[in-house]
Amino acid sequence: MKFSIARSELLEALSTVGKGMSARSTLPILSGILVVASGGEIQLQATDLEVSIRSVVPALVESEGQTVLPGKLLSDIVRNLPEAAVTIEVEGEVAHVRCQQSSFTVKALNPGDFPKFPEVAIDKQITIPAETLSAMVKQVSRAVSRDETRAVLTGILFSIDGPGARMVATDSYRLAVREVVLEEKPGEDTEVVIPGKALEEVTRLAGDGERVLIGVNENQIIFEFGSTVFVTRRIEGSFPNYKQLIPKAAETTAIISREEFSAAVKRVSLMALHNTALRISVNVADQTLSLSATTQDVGDASEDLMVKAEGNDVVIAFNHGFLMDGINSANAETVRLEVETPLKPGLLKTEGDDGFLYLLMPVRIG
Repeated sequence: MKFSIARSELLEALSTVGKGMSARSTLPILSGILVVASGGEIQLQATDLEVSIRSVVPALVESEGQTVLPGKLLSDIVRNLPEAAVTIEVEGEVAHVRCQQSSFTVKALNPGDFPKFPEVAIDKQITIPAETLSAMVKQVSRAVSRDETRAVLTGILFSIDGPGARMVATDSYRLAVREVVLEEKPGEDTEVVIPGKALEEVTRLAGDGERVLIGVNENQIIFEFGSTVFVTRRIEGSFPNYKQLIPKAAETTAIISREEFSAAVKRVSLMALHNTALRISVNVADQTLSLSATTQDVGDASEDLMVKAEGNDVVIAFNHGFLMDGINSANAETVRLEVETPLKPGLLKTEGDDGFLYLLMPVRIG
């Protein structure tokens, strides 16, 4: 096998499929990238047996064939080469990588041992602009659980209902919901739990202006964009009935500049050490929202912000990190804080846009 390709194009393809490589597997083949040269292109594949990624890139193929090369090493080599044509030639179990005056010899692995790329028979599918998908994922991904013992919470619930698309994530301490109306009616309604990490990787890989096809079957989910195919497992299990958690009414509302709120929370949180709660007091008569945090034997901090407040005065406390995540997830100039009682979840919404909601469980004030 022998082919030549522009260094920048090879590096981009390696960076893409490298997201599917296994970093911890005891099987050496899973830390490799399958390279298949045929026609006027090369096909790169990587998998960790849960995620599989394939990317195709044009190349000058002098002789066809396939091999498996160590993924990280190959990527490091190509990353450090000058911007010129890279030639890779495989002879038996040895691959030669050449670029101008640079030459490397790399041990190749048997392509027959590489797992077969999954063929997904799509039951339902939707095509969505990459920008829309990325914006939705960014607004809910902070609420995805990292606790592998509750697998369903490590995923994002993705549902299509008529012309609308919805993403929901929760780690049982907070909940994020983002809804959008799609320009093109997607067809069949569907609901699936997609691994949060997989969705984040897809949005990083799909370029602006591209359209992402999302296909679903009983066990797997496939994403197709540009020259890349990304396959991941579908998370089984029932996603929590999140709608029953959302308060139906608010006794207190406060509308505030997102930027000012974020900066104040960041400052006051400096004194919320050892997971100390951040206290929020809304005074409707004064039209103020006060933030305060106290860490015993260390000190305290407080700050007052002018807001547009309605309803009843209230004092409520939140985990400051979770609150900051919610503020940063709200993609708007102003946000609205809604509180029913100090013991019920608080809501953060974007003013003028009902499509985003961030629910936050309160911390009991001693």
